[in-house]
Amino acid sequence: MSGPNEDFLFTAPERADILIVEDEPKLAELLQKYLAVAGYDSRHVARGDAALDAVRAQRPDLILLDIMLPGMDGWEICRQLRTFSDVPVLMLTARAEEEDRLRGLELGADDYIGKTPFSPREIVARVKSMLRRNASVQRSAQAEPPPQGSSPLVIDETRHQASVRGEPLNLTPLELRLLKTFAAAPGQVFSREQLLNHLHDDDRPVTDRAIDTHIKNLRRKLEPCFPGHNAIQAVYGVGYCFAFPPE
Repeated sequence: MSGPNEDFLFTAPERADILIVEDEPKLAELLQKYLAVAGYDSRHVARGDAALDAVRAQRPDLILLDIMLPGMDGWEICRQLRTFSDVPVLMLTARAEEEDRLRGLELGADDYIGKTPFSPREIVARVKSMLRRNASVQRSAQAEPPPQGSSPLVIDETRHQASVRGEPLNLTPLELRLLKTFAAAPGQVFSREQLLNHLHDDDRPVTDRAIDTHIKNLRRKLEPCFPGHNAIQAVYGVGYCFAFPPE
């Protein structure tokens, strides 16, 4: 593998701290070099059981998370991480099976990328894209006044928080963007393609099952807030729509 060169320059939107959880030292070192060229700071831990402490010690802006790790695998890290943090997670996986990728999404990962073939340029581009989306959401929230009215749902994108009747929802960045899309147009039916376009701003191949997984996770988190009511409804053959329960 060749290292980064002068022809490979990403302009980072702002300084960001990236935590790399990867047990292959050469691969981690290469990623750190590419991230440095892109303008990002990075830290590296080689064991899965050290990852959660690293997040608690200094919250990163994004985590690059391998799956097969000593001490604790990436799936368990992601599951525990989502009990206390909404930091964006990009899973690095050598496992090409769709079921493995969907499992990561179900556990709270925001995105995934294959390690075979390994492309540090694509990984850094994906990191940049994820951070840019989050920065754009925050700028939008600062520029627009919060909506007024009696809606039980409140989305505060500046703080990356959503709540229903004052009860906070523990959402990942991707789930928050998905909920914002739905809440902006209650009753509108969105196709899977439309929802994917709101979540991702590049041309990666993403299956319909991926959006179904994110919907499933979001439904599960909304269910206690709207007992007896399915806030995200499937429209057979078309897609999904969001509806508040009747008063």
